[in-house]
Amino acid sequence: MPVLSNEDQIVAAIRQIIRAVDLHSRHLVNGHGMTGPQLAVLQEAKRLGPVSPTALSRAVHLSQATVTGILQRLERRGLIRREQSVSDRRSVSVQTTSAGLEFLSGSPSLLQDRFRDALSALEDWERLQILSTLQRVASLMDADEIDAAPHLTSGDIPTPSDDLSGPGESS
Repeated sequence: MPVLSNEDQIVAAIRQIIRAVDLHSRHLVNGHGMTGPQLAVLQEAKRLGPVSPTALSRAVHLSQATVTGILQRLERRGLIRREQSVSDRRSVSVQTTSAGLEFLSGSPSLLQDRFRDALSALEDWERLQILSTLQRVASLMDADEIDAAPHLTSGDIPTPSDDLSGPGESS
């Protein structure tokens, strides 16, 4: 087998990362019927307790419109409940239901959570080196100005027939 150039090895490593994200996203959808952003919203709704959709969208770094769509799908599945405030009818609170808590107890972790845990085990200088290198890679790909949420998700993934994803939401 021919020896790959350093450049080709770098491109292959990037492809492996993209593939790992894609496989994890497919596993979430096919194995648990949920996309990464949906799982992130459900996890944050649990962590934050009764929370406004605005605070939830900030916590998961997704647009308000995307979170609204996700909340609709989670509510249809009985995983969250949205309640209007008695004192202010414009104010809505999101709360995880017992079915949502049960779902979370059996759901896998998000890929970025496992990755973040592995990173935290590294020395400070190693994390700084990885950060610097990845920022340079993003720059070389003209991607350093692209806004990216802190969720490791791939492009559109076919979902089961009940249409779990919506506009602006990929795996």
